[in-house]
Amino acid sequence: MSSVAARLDARAIAKRVGLVVLATDHTTEADFARLMQGRDVGVYVNRIPYENPTTHESLQRTGPLLAAAAADILPDEPLDVLVYGCTAASVVLGNDQVAAAMNSAKPGTPCVTPSSAAFDAFAALGVRKISVLTPYTQDVTDTLVRYFSDHGPEVINATCLGLSDDREMARLSKNSIIEAAVAACDAGSDAVFISCTALRALDCVAQIEARLGKPVITSNQAMIWRCMRHLAIADNVPSGGTLFTR
Repeated sequence: MSSVAARLDARAIAKRVGLVVLATDHTTEADFARLMQGRDVGVYVNRIPYENPTTHESLQRTGPLLAAAAADILPDEPLDVLVYGCTAASVVLGNDQVAAAMNSAKPGTPCVTPSSAAFDAFAALGVRKISVLTPYTQDVTDTLVRYFSDHGPEVINATCLGLSDDREMARLSKNSIIEAAVAACDAGSDAVFISCTALRALDCVAQIEARLGKPVITSNQAMIWRCMRHLAIADNVPSGGTLFTR
């Protein structure tokens, strides 16, 4: 036995994010890792079962899985923020239902979804009218537009790419995302919202903003920005676009 007494720190890593993602997700963890790098933040991930295609029914089936998924992230230990990384599920289930499920496992923990984070981002930027781009089918896109119209800014127009498999959404080329976002932007909108945590849209924000001359909000960008604010991290991240540099 060592003669040195074992002394314990309160935490192994200062700040804790509990992240729940779909089993099929390719993108969200990588985006968190890039933007949180060097900030003494632990992003602890749990994946829940998910079967394509992306429909209202498949998204609804994720709801009953959220409490157990949150509970299994550092069991019996507190987190600083909880995240459910699926935009479409957050609007199909509703953010209040998502928060209630996750807080049943981790009471009192701030809960972030891509859509709730987007609403906060719109408010922070003074955005009142948006153009929306999604990779989803028309019916899922229509549900998102209704939810955004009820809880956020006015949706001027919405464009979808008609994909139903989130693994294909993750493989959508960055050039396709840029060109589709530029084409989807209405002259009367204050900003463009690009939905879906599967899309590699975060890397495209600066290029799209340069083309449009207005803010671009993406699911992962808004979600990570909101988590950073919950953690009292106010660093500028120029690659994250206007949202991070204001």
